[in-house]
Amino acid sequence: DDENINSQPFMRWRERFLYCQEGIQRARAATGEVKGSYLNVTAGTMEDIYERMEYAKELGAIVVMIDLVMGYTAIQTAAIWARKNDMLLHLHRAGNSTYARQKNHGINFRVICKWMRMSGVDHIHAGTIVGKLEGDPLMVQGFYETLLCVKSEVNLPKGL
Repeated sequence: DDENINSQPFMRWRERFLYCQEGIQRARAATGEVKGSYLNVTAGTMEDIYERMEYAKELGAIVVMIDLVMGYTAIQTAAIWARKNDMLLHLHRAGNSTYARQKNHGINFRVICKWMRMSGVDHIHAGTIVGKLEGDPLMVQGFYETLLCVKSEVNLPKGL
């Protein structure tokens, strides 16, 4: 479920969630393997987010996705709901570049990673070495190490 789809007139969230879950069930039945999708529950209000999360749960989803652009209070609130409802919460970093790519000011993505983990997010879209997101191989590796480590040691080549 792409981070920027939300609920546009040509692809409403409720129908999209149902369509995705039907596909997941068919794939599970055909392969015998566990399959899944990160259904994007990002919305303009917490009431709408709760509605989407509840619907995803009713459909049997075990993971929901939110976008960083939702804001820190909404992210933490979604994390609390996910924990209470035995669901995993994935964070897409949509919106990150507005304050992380500036060289003279802003917040490094490593800091965002730590904040989001402390806020209760289970896992984070941290990018790839060959993808569209920022970073050389060492920087991206540094993002992953930041997410995995309890304590981060100084490592200047990796930006830590």
